[in-house]
This record gives sequence, C-alpha cells and structure tokens, in this order.
Amino acid sequence: MLIRIATRKSALALWQAEHVAAMLEELAGISSVQLVPMSTRGDEVLDRSLQKIGGKGLFIKELEIAMHKDSADIAVHSMKDVPAEMPDGFVIAAMLQRANPTDALVSDAGRTLDDLPPGARIGSSSLRRQAQLKAIRPDLQIEPLRGNVNTRLAKLDHGDFDAIVLASAGLERLGLAARISEQFEPGRMLPAAGQGVVGIECLQQRQELRAVLQQLEHAETKQRTVAERAVARTLQASCQSPVASYAEVQDGLLTLTALVASPDGSTVIRETATGGVVAAESLGIAVATRLLEQGAGALLDAVV
Repeated sequence: MLIRIATRKSALALWQAEHVAAMLEELAGISSVQLVPMSTRGDEVLDRSLQKIGGKGLFIKELEIAMHKDSADIAVHSMKDVPAEMPDGFVIAAMLQRANPTDALVSDAGRTLDDLPPGARIGSSSLRRQAQLKAIRPDLQIEPLRGNVNTRLAKLDHGDFDAIVLASAGLERLGLAARISEQFEPGRMLPAAGQGVVGIECLQQRQELRAVLQQLEHAETKQRTVAERAVARTLQASCQSPVASYAEVQDGLLTLTALVASPDGSTVIRETATGGVVAAESLGIAVATRLLEQGAGALLDAVV
C-alpha cells in the first residue's frame, strides 16, 4: 500500500509528517510513504489574528481538500489545532503517544515568569494562554504573535518581546528544548485539548486504510484526548477560545480538569472530575456542563 501524507511546510509540520512516515514504513504491507507538502491559508495570512480569518481550521482545510481530490491519503496534525467538531466524511484514525503537553516560556535572558519585570511584553496570540498569564501576572502586556516556531523565536531575539509562550512539545521536536526558560506544569497553566498529541486524519470511507492506521493508535492518549476534546465540543468552543482542558490516567481512572476564563484573567472558572477511562467522553461532557452551570457560557459569549 502506498500512503501519501498531506502536510504543511513548516519545520514542525514536516517533522510530524516524517515521524508518522517512519512509523508507517515499519508496518507490514506498506510499500511506500510519500510526503505531499502544501501551503495553507493559516500559514499565509500572518498579519491578522486567527480569530478574524477563520480559526485554526484554516491550517487543515487545504489538506482535507487534497484527500477529497485523492492527491493525498492522510494528513498529520497537532491535535490542539484540530476543531472539536470534525467535518463530515473525515475521522481521526489514530493518535500517537502523547509528547510533553505543557506550555513553555522562552525569555530573552532565560528568565522565568516570576522574574520578568513589571509590564513585561509577552508574545502569544492564544486567548487561553493570555487569560492564564494575566491571572498570574495582571501587569503583563500580552501582544499578538503569529508564524511558525522559528519565526516566533526570531521576533523574540530581535527584541520585539521580553518573552514568548510556545508548546513545549514543538520546541523539543525541533531540537530547541534548550531555549525553554520555564515549563508551566498543568496546575499552573492548563494546556489546550490535545496539546502534545499528533493525530492522523483520513476519509471516513477508507476502511482498509483506517485499519492500517489503527496500528499506530496509543490507547491512553486517545482516552485522554477524547475527554479533553469533549469539553471544547460541549462548550462549542473554538481553538481560539479561552478554554483549557487536561486529562491524566492513573490506576485505570481518568482525571480531567478544565477551565474557562475571561481574556484579562480576572475571572477563571475551573472544574475537575474523575471517572473510568471507558467513559472519557461522558466525563468531558459532564465537566463542561458544570462549567456552563457556573457561567462559562457568558464568558465565552463575551469573547469577540
């Protein structure tokens, strides 16, 4: 079987696609794996926020069109960029074992968040990160930051910011872990749903292909990610909403924590629940429902 992987052209996207390709090549019955690098609107439009141009779904739309047109068989994504509601006809056929789920601070002099001066400029376009940073340090100036990992680091090095916040997994995958000044444990900054998880998307009707991809599935990662994504879906939140969710599994039990916040960090609603791993989705729905009962809907409606 030949498998063609649609991928964005950024260094991180190519790393992920090559990582999946290497895993596929180890499977019996795979004759060849080819990468199909593509540019997406999300990559091309960098002068406006994702909220204003259509959200992170713009990073995957062209890849899905390629699969529809049969110029690619699968697409590889960071699960934190995949909308909670999958488009008709597509599925996430496998999720790989989760890498580091945390957020990382990269500063101009290796300083931690607590060491940054009053009014420090932090680069991040994520309302989730902005809200949690502001809750810790209301004095911080959070400014928009778009582009791939290297572009963002270059802006920091140029002096545009005192620090920036990126996903730890992306930095580690690109061999840039030494740039990390501080990693935020989930208790301090809750990650995005699916952060650190690589997912493989294909057409729902490709049953034979799905059976092959299923061999790469990491069961615990899927359970955790399903619970986290159920929160966002129930809240009808987008990838840009000030919503975070993180699940851990221990002794057969899944513990899920989620929050909804105002962008300025003045209001943070947080919920935690524990249940069986087989009920991951139900647990996510239950946690989201509790958040809504506490006023999460009004917070999300207020975000423009």
